[in-house]
Amino acid sequence: MGCVFAVRATMRDMSEPRTPQQARADLATWRTAVPQDLARIDDHLAAANRRYLSGERLQAVTDAAEALVRQVPGSLATLVDRYQAHPPRHEKYDGIGNAVERVVFDGDYHRAGAIVWGSGLLRAAAEPGRSFEQANLFALASLEGEMGHMCAATCTTGLVRVLRWAGASELLDRYGSGLCSADYESALRGAQYLTEVQGGSDVGANAVVARDAGDGTYRIDGEKWFCSVADADLFLVMARPEGAGPGTAGLGCFLVPREVDGRPNGFSIRRLKDKLGTTAMASGEIDFADAVAYPVGRLDQGFKLMVSGMLNASRWMNALGNVGMLRRAYVEAAGYAAARRAFGRPIGDFPAVQQLVASIKTEWLAALYGTWALTALDEVADRTGLGETASAGDDLRFHRFLVNANKLVVSQACTTALRDAVEVLGGNGAIESFSVLPRLLRDSVVYEQWEGTHNVLTAQVARDVAKLDLLPVVVARIEGLLSRGSGPVERISAALRRVEADARRAVADPDFAAWHFRGVLERLHRTFQAALLLDVAADEPELADELEAAAALLTGRHLEPGYRPEDDPEYPKRVAALLG
Repeated sequence: MGCVFAVRATMRDMSEPRTPQQARADLATWRTAVPQDLARIDDHLAAANRRYLSGERLQAVTDAAEALVRQVPGSLATLVDRYQAHPPRHEKYDGIGNAVERVVFDGDYHRAGAIVWGSGLLRAAAEPGRSFEQANLFALASLEGEMGHMCAATCTTGLVRVLRWAGASELLDRYGSGLCSADYESALRGAQYLTEVQGGSDVGANAVVARDAGDGTYRIDGEKWFCSVADADLFLVMARPEGAGPGTAGLGCFLVPREVDGRPNGFSIRRLKDKLGTTAMASGEIDFADAVAYPVGRLDQGFKLMVSGMLNASRWMNALGNVGMLRRAYVEAAGYAAARRAFGRPIGDFPAVQQLVASIKTEWLAALYGTWALTALDEVADRTGLGETASAGDDLRFHRFLVNANKLVVSQACTTALRDAVEVLGGNGAIESFSVLPRLLRDSVVYEQWEGTHNVLTAQVARDVAKLDLLPVVVARIEGLLSRGSGPVERISAALRRVEADARRAVADPDFAAWHFRGVLERLHRTFQAALLLDVAADEPELADELEAAAALLTGRHLEPGYRPEDDPEYPKRVAALLG
């Protein structure tokens, strides 16, 4: 207690008389600076794009990104702020009692959607190999969080991929132009409905039934428990054909239009869910009764199609959303720390605040560069389709690892960083009308649960590492990154040796894996992130100091059990390097 009082006395001695008007002027400075910072392509996003793109494609991607990002802190933010107070509602019948099963949104919701769709985000999904076009637009739109549209954009992208990969040419001819439209008013939105109340992540327990109608279509009966984008025009549904076997092997993939002949197609919404976050997006519980459905691909490949085409795309895009929210957390916190004064100086002068802001920036940089590395692999996967990973090249095998590991680590890091950003703002950080941070924090918690909980993702990677022998591929990639780096290369190399030994033990010992593989996986991905930052630093000398500092902070925090900042004389210098 004596130390606390001593610190407080020191701070009190530094205080200077300030009026409420002066304090509000400081806050106004912050409020002005944040949108100015957001309305541009930051240096690190530009570097991430240069790493993988060049020439005309780089210029086209940059031009589209700049056109969108200029609208985010102005038009888009204003619309989102307005409609957040008016969540979607379910309208079961029209005025004369006809069943419509409509989801009704505030008008500003649709105006915001026109900006997102108008950016070309879904147009880029029309052909394989345009993942960077989508990545830039998705991450920049996500500076405002999920806002009710990013899940729909994700599911629509996944639906297009499933139809492409399944060779469903008739369905693509019928619906493809609408799904990939840049015109929000005429565009079709997709959704994916896997989850049932008795199964959750145990998709093999699904009980929704598909009956062959004998005319090339099926009829779907049963209930789905967690149906995000309940307003979608097309539903991709997992169902078990009559007579099919148990487990995931017996599940088929079906496309269910929302309407047939202008009426609800054998579905009814029980209720919309009242969620912790992502509240502007409609999630519900849906019953299907004799709904007309079109089989997508071979029925015995239904689960593989859904995971490879839809869920993997969703896990990639989920991380893109986290990248945007992490960037917003850093901009809000750093700007506030520079403008807000306490005890006679900006709060950003205090080391305790500096460490928080540096930590947020570290996680943003790790997420950005790691997710852009995944985006490069996503282009390979999208061009390949349902190719067998076991016999494919190392790019596809590394993608199999990274798409799950990246989603696991980045979604957790985003929630932590947003909580840290709230702390930088102090009591103001908890006020809904003061900043966007409370809403983003709630959104980030939901992002953590989407497309596989942390334990589900861990179990998936554990199976893949054992079945597909992925560990040598992952280790080789990390070693390759370290071969060009400077800075804490030896520390990261030592961490790699430790986590590689634990991963090999997990492959050999299922009991050990059951207890410990999640921690092993997180450390393995953190090792990749740290090594990647050093490799980027080798190509970006103007950014090298902060990238190497971020790699060192990641290494100490996540990879060295005995690391103590108190014993590291370089620690303050690394924090300073990150803050410029």
